[in-house]
Amino acid sequence: MYDIAVIGGGASGFAAAVSAKMTCPQSSVIILEKMFRSGKKIAATGNGKCNLSNVDISEKNYHGSFNVMEIIGNTPRGDEYFSDVYGVLCMTGSEGRNGGLYPRSNSANTVLSAIRLKTESLGIEERCDFEVTEIVQEKKCLKLLSKNGEIYCRRTIIACGGYAGPAFGTDGGMLRILKDMGYKCSKICPAVAPLKVPAESVRGLKGVRVKGSISAVCGGKTIRTESGEIQFNENNISGICVFNLAYLFQQYEGKMILSADLFPQYDEKKLADYLFGTVFRQRGDYPVEELLTGIFVKNLAQFIVKKSIQKSMNVKISALKRSDAEKLAHTIKNLEFEVTGCSPWQNAQVTMGGIVSECVEKTLESRLHHGIYFCGEILDVCGDCGGYNLQWAWSSGIWAGRNCAETLKGAVR
Repeated sequence: MYDIAVIGGGASGFAAAVSAKMTCPQSSVIILEKMFRSGKKIAATGNGKCNLSNVDISEKNYHGSFNVMEIIGNTPRGDEYFSDVYGVLCMTGSEGRNGGLYPRSNSANTVLSAIRLKTESLGIEERCDFEVTEIVQEKKCLKLLSKNGEIYCRRTIIACGGYAGPAFGTDGGMLRILKDMGYKCSKICPAVAPLKVPAESVRGLKGVRVKGSISAVCGGKTIRTESGEIQFNENNISGICVFNLAYLFQQYEGKMILSADLFPQYDEKKLADYLFGTVFRQRGDYPVEELLTGIFVKNLAQFIVKKSIQKSMNVKISALKRSDAEKLAHTIKNLEFEVTGCSPWQNAQVTMGGIVSECVEKTLESRLHHGIYFCGEILDVCGDCGGYNLQWAWSSGIWAGRNCAETLKGAVR
């Protein structure tokens, strides 16, 4: 019999266990992890550098049915939390971009080691290879069943993630269990992931990277626009700017288009003026295939020309008209791709969707079962790329752990 059992040894699970033990030091706390070792996903975050949080966090960075900022606002900032609780010093931007907060070591493994030291010093137990397959609410406690035995506890905090990154143990198994227990789950889709497009629409562009802006469009209406490096692959488009649009697929499946602006510095008219007045005149004796040489890499340049001008690539540029420059400018500013799906779960960093807010109290305790709390990715919360999802993991874990332990004060020796 334990006072608190945390299901899931990831970021939110560790934060919940530490918070619970620090709130009620007399309580017995155990972390239950289905994998043979906990923390595997933490070690892989931020390309192994661990993007812990972001210095600029607001509600616009989060999507889902929860009031995320109310919880984040009641928990420490990422740098304060890691400095004060784990002895990890942080810096802004391991590569000087996007306000991301990283450990000064630039190593996710050092963060995980510091977290392990803290849990050990607090006397928090950990049991791996313990996949919870059923949660039974008994008269005075909860029974957690596994193929490797069963554990009894007064409270449990469910922190085992969603579907993203199944190699780290997050395969959606607990969400299926919770659905069977009566919990409502919003529509699930991969997020912070590449978006699939028809292979023929990007033929010849594999490996191309270009700076620009890209918008999610539905029915002619722009839903959201992001800027950054756009990356073209064999049958998908990626890059952080695309990752931050992937969550929209949940709502706009089958109706979403990506519209890329590959030259946001100029408006369409100014770009057409430049192409016709400068490029066309300078390169009149050269074939059309050289039209955009020096502006884009060769395969992207030729892709745009072929898409815009229905002429042989051997025709001289001097034969083109002002209308051809306008077509080129329009294509460069409005390169469209139909979204056919999200990348597989193994390529996604986050799950969009999860247990909805109507099933959960503000304390993150279940409204359906007394003594069950939730935190992290299993809830209907998805953050943008750049440390926002880890901040939610820490904050929701701290909040759930604190509120869970408060209910046990005076009830444990």
